[in-house]
Amino acid sequence: MILEGRQTRSIARSDDGRGVRILDQRKLPWEVCWVTLRDAPGAATAICEMWTRGAPMIGVTAAYGLAMALDADPGDAGLANAHAMLLETRPTAINLRWALDSVRAAVAPLPPEARADAAWGRADEICDEDSDLCRAIGEHGLALIQALHARHPDRPVNILTHCNAGWLATVDYGTATAPIYLAHDAGIPIHVWVDETRPRNQGALLTAFELRNHGVPHTVVTDNAGGLLMMQGKVDAVIVGTDRVTANGDVCNKIGTYLKALAAHDNGVPFYVALPHTTFDPATATGAEVPIEERDAAEVTCVSGMGKAGIETVRLTESPAANPAFDITPARLVTAYITERGVLDRV
Repeated sequence: MILEGRQTRSIARSDDGRGVRILDQRKLPWEVCWVTLRDAPGAATAICEMWTRGAPMIGVTAAYGLAMALDADPGDAGLANAHAMLLETRPTAINLRWALDSVRAAVAPLPPEARADAAWGRADEICDEDSDLCRAIGEHGLALIQALHARHPDRPVNILTHCNAGWLATVDYGTATAPIYLAHDAGIPIHVWVDETRPRNQGALLTAFELRNHGVPHTVVTDNAGGLLMMQGKVDAVIVGTDRVTANGDVCNKIGTYLKALAAHDNGVPFYVALPHTTFDPATATGAEVPIEERDAAEVTCVSGMGKAGIETVRLTESPAANPAFDITPARLVTAYITERGVLDRV
């Protein structure tokens, strides 16, 4: 990822090797603030309060959180308690459970005195694997963008995104954004329609921030503009990420994704879902079985932005509000899944 003109990653070990540095995404794009997590409760808070977010990034942060917990208590009780605490932080993204189970499986057979170092080592592997997976997703998705450009070589390829499935949501490259970055770097003219993604505005705040830092042309639009843009022929493809894909191919992603899939289907626009294997959940049969996180209503009733005195929050309504964080896009609406293994008709 490119941040302030430098190549970096969204998470890294602290200088002493026993903590991790992450970006506090709540302050973006107004302030680039790195924070250091030093223990498992800190990692849990960062995930719960969305200092860090995105299915792969949640998994990596939790993996390091479990390693930090074993620094403090490497016994069986310490391992079980930290695993349970971190698992409860976010119910929807399957990467969280996968990463925690992977670290636990690596350390459980070991004597307590060897567990912490092994956990740090496995967390490092998960971190590097995520970057490699996203790079591979980008390479396979690049072929799709090249084909779209070949159809209309006289103009940029127009991609519509929803939420943030970029490097902020992963260790590097992102999922949905990886093909975009690789296409831009390959010299393919590309333009991205960025859904604002209410209520937390991850598109307007985070995806736009990423694209701006990478130099990718983009335009922020309201969540409800996508259908019109597709009807007008201004969208060549929709590419989204996902927090979980079930055994039948249903896609759980940020609220509003389903509506984009419906509009794409109605207008003959390809709808692609980008994901690594860590986001596939073969144990859950359909999207109807996925727990949908209901977040604080204040995310709907209030909005934050840059004011004269800095980042300010204002109230939009005095009425009650509901805040389901995700929705389910049926597999029948997905054109293909862009994975590290290739572009698949079914997962």
